[in-house]
Amino acid sequence: MAREVAMSDTPLFDACGVVGVGYEGLDVFQFIEKLKKDQVSLLVDIRKTPISRKPGLSKTRLSENLKAVGIEYKHASCLGNPKWNRPGFSGDPRELEEARSTYSKLMQNNEAKQWIEWIAEQAMTRTVALMCFEACEERCHRYVTIREVRDRIGKLATA
Repeated sequence: MAREVAMSDTPLFDACGVVGVGYEGLDVFQFIEKLKKDQVSLLVDIRKTPISRKPGLSKTRLSENLKAVGIEYKHASCLGNPKWNRPGFSGDPRELEEARSTYSKLMQNNEAKQWIEWIAEQAMTRTVALMCFEACEERCHRYVTIREVRDRIGKLATA
């Protein structure tokens, strides 16, 4: 008899190999288990400043912990959301849309575009996770970043 799979057992894959992940509410061990379950082989940290009050989730320690389980770590500070734009992501629908629009405009520099291109290329052959703190992706700049990567993957796939 086949095992019934609960929704929580389903990996967060999508067709293009890019997923979003937030560590809010998780310790480093739970976070890494989630990545392993989703078969992530590359984690791109898109926090502006890769530090955390949670043990093991700041850049150096996280990178070491991920390396120990075979997950590559990269930090892309240029894809981080500036502190002054963050309140809008927890605001009402109008504020949320404004914060997303502002962040999207901030991503139009060459460095951010190069990172989006690189992430898209990586996601063509492996599962890439874009990481920030917030658990709710719709309330995080990851939402915008992932859509930018997916758009780029679509262009690469049809080139």
